[in-house]
Amino acid sequence: MNRRDFNQLMSVGAAGILLPTLPAFSRTVTAEELMEPGLDTSIKKRLADAALHSATAKGATYADVRINRYLNQYVMTREDKVQNIINTESFGVGIRVIANGCWGFAAIGNTQSEEEVAKTAEKAVAFAKAHAKLLKKPVQLAPQKGFGEVSWKSTVKKNSFDIPVKEKTDLLLAVNAAAMANGANFVNSVLFMINEQKYFASTDGSYIDQDVHRIWPNFTVTAVDKASGLVATRDSLSAPMGMSYDYLQTAPPDRVGGVTTRYNKGYDMLEDVTAAAKQAKQKLKAKSVEAGKYDLVLDPSHTYLTIHESVGHATELDRVLGYEANLAGTSFATIDKWKSKTFNYGSKDVNFFADKTQPGSLGEVGWDDEGVKTKQWDIIKDGILVNYQAIRDQVHMLGETESQGCAYGDSWSVTQFQRMANISLAPGKDRLTVDEMIKDVKKGIYIIGDGSYSIDQQRYNFQFGGQLFYEIKDGQIVGMLRDVAYQSNTQEFWNSCVKICDERDYRLGGTFFDGKGQPVQINSVSHGSSTARFNGVNVLNTSRKI
Repeated sequence: MNRRDFNQLMSVGAAGILLPTLPAFSRTVTAEELMEPGLDTSIKKRLADAALHSATAKGATYADVRINRYLNQYVMTREDKVQNIINTESFGVGIRVIANGCWGFAAIGNTQSEEEVAKTAEKAVAFAKAHAKLLKKPVQLAPQKGFGEVSWKSTVKKNSFDIPVKEKTDLLLAVNAAAMANGANFVNSVLFMINEQKYFASTDGSYIDQDVHRIWPNFTVTAVDKASGLVATRDSLSAPMGMSYDYLQTAPPDRVGGVTTRYNKGYDMLEDVTAAAKQAKQKLKAKSVEAGKYDLVLDPSHTYLTIHESVGHATELDRVLGYEANLAGTSFATIDKWKSKTFNYGSKDVNFFADKTQPGSLGEVGWDDEGVKTKQWDIIKDGILVNYQAIRDQVHMLGETESQGCAYGDSWSVTQFQRMANISLAPGKDRLTVDEMIKDVKKGIYIIGDGSYSIDQQRYNFQFGGQLFYEIKDGQIVGMLRDVAYQSNTQEFWNSCVKICDERDYRLGGTFFDGKGQPVQINSVSHGSSTARFNGVNVLNTSRKI
């Protein structure tokens, strides 16, 4: 887990419609009864209709309501001890409206009362009307058709929340034991599991029921050389996924030059931690890199983070427009560059696409939190910046009339806003394996896994580390390196991309706790790629001499 993820963990113009007045519930229902996936949605629909009717009756021209339940479980261990088991549950209703051309929002937790929900909708309208007095330009909301009553759910074979806690702690303790048996001095392991039960309704005529699952098995192994005082770590190579407990299955990893590089359709935590313990010890004896220019061969377990920081955040339209600057600023990829239709973001081999439909990805849903059907679209085509990520009240600024479906709110208690879609580097078109890519590298470094990083306030100048570094000489992997980081700027870096392996090598990485906004909201997002080669990149030696 990188530092930013850890800090986040710890720490319109639609016409209104009139809806019929509904009788009160004959009994009080629990949040579990109300939100349990697969159960009758009529109670949720009645709550939603109470909110929508109340909002339009008070003058809202548009309203949407999110009735959401969030289940989180974090199981944490260290060596032979269970450190913590955290279970949280949150349930409530968030109502967003447009009145007098202005947004208004109000929320209420732990309620199943139509009367309370209706009063909350009235508050949202009152807030909108009060704020409208300061409004300079009314909200311009892209039209959206209603979908009626529809549903979507993550593909789940084993629900993480149905698995006994003991089975999870037994797995993590076995992982820790395997690390210690293979030479680790310290090890901690964690299972992060999330289930979002989400119901969305709007005056557009949509009633959308979704059941979203995510999981992230994670560990850090530490090896210590007592004689020299050197310390080396190796984090897990797992990818957080939009899956459930079935992700934790025995699946043979692929290898490149004898090095384990990937866990694709499933993740064997014991296999990975055994390799990690041995590799952490090897890092203690690895040669410190000599600073200079190298050709870099970057594994998808590494490139996902570079994509996230230099392309994902840089093409969020609110950052581009300067509406969002929290957590590393705005963006260099300004509107004038997009309008030119010639801005060279990367080489001709570089194609980035946004996709909220990719199976197993962290961002996979059927509809976003504005009731927009999710889809795939191009961001960078043949190296040229061609589009951004936008939501319903932004797309008119791009001359478009259809939202791209990337609105998200991390709780019922906050309003939804633009969040990153899955942004991925398209595989190369020619058949190319990693071993074939390495064969013509004279002086290079093969990098696996993510590490420390920094990027400036315009998403331009950056520095990235990694987990494992292997020296390449004359087409061969010749040994492990340490103290490696590379430095570049976004445009220079992606223009140095000369080769990308084909779709057989394509894999997802991602971040489970991506922060944005103020107050901060947390999003999960995947980034796919195949192994890619970048020529002539500046490599630093990060060692500190005392």
